[in-house]
Amino acid sequence: MPNTLPLPEVARLALQCLDLTSLNDTDTPADIAALCQRAQTRFGPVAAVCVWPRFVAQARSLLPASIHVAAVANFPAGALDVALALADVKAIKDAGGDEVDVVLPYRALMNGQDTECADFLQQVREASHPLTLKVIIESGVLATPELIAQATRLALAAGADFVKTSTGKTPVSATPEAATVMLREIATSGSTTAGFKASGGIRSVPDAKVYLDMAAATLGADALTARRFRFGASGLLNDIEAVLAGQASAPSTSAY
Repeated sequence: MPNTLPLPEVARLALQCLDLTSLNDTDTPADIAALCQRAQTRFGPVAAVCVWPRFVAQARSLLPASIHVAAVANFPAGALDVALALADVKAIKDAGGDEVDVVLPYRALMNGQDTECADFLQQVREASHPLTLKVIIESGVLATPELIAQATRLALAAGADFVKTSTGKTPVSATPEAATVMLREIATSGSTTAGFKASGGIRSVPDAKVYLDMAAATLGADALTARRFRFGASGLLNDIEAVLAGQASAPSTSAY
């Protein structure tokens, strides 16, 4: 269990589960080249890099096969636009991507359009096979436990490989409260393969430890691998490397 591990071991586990992310509107090929170089640390590789679809081919060419290339679809707005999402998925597949992070039409869900959201996810799942599919529910906007639980169930019912908290583009990103609901739904679904991704606002190893502890308690310690657990972050790697180099970690910002 991670709560019994020393902080450097938590940092090493977080590194192995990290999707190193760059999703800035101003990203350039030079930025992606730097990201891919950064993903191959002296302490080991990250699990994946996550980029815009237009950078998938470049990232794939710069990384070993052991580091997956993820890209976003229907991002960040999360409109109820199947055609847009499917076009993004096709671009990612055609460019050699390994993983798709698609935004659930969360505002449509809030408006009661659960049937339309389920159909959206089913079409994305069918189009994205055999790639790993992560469904971003934008938990900070859904806000209520009931909506977060409903969104998680829809994602799992469609066959998502991961349910992900956030785009990182809204005022509230990952929170332990939302993670509690999402992890519970994954556990009660009966799936032994579906995973959880905490994304947005996680910048320190103590912050990461909160989510690792929660996942271990809910899904079991065996779930703490990149196959079932991910962090989506750009700044977390700085603190991971500091801890693994023997330096002090940044203080936790989690209120949990």
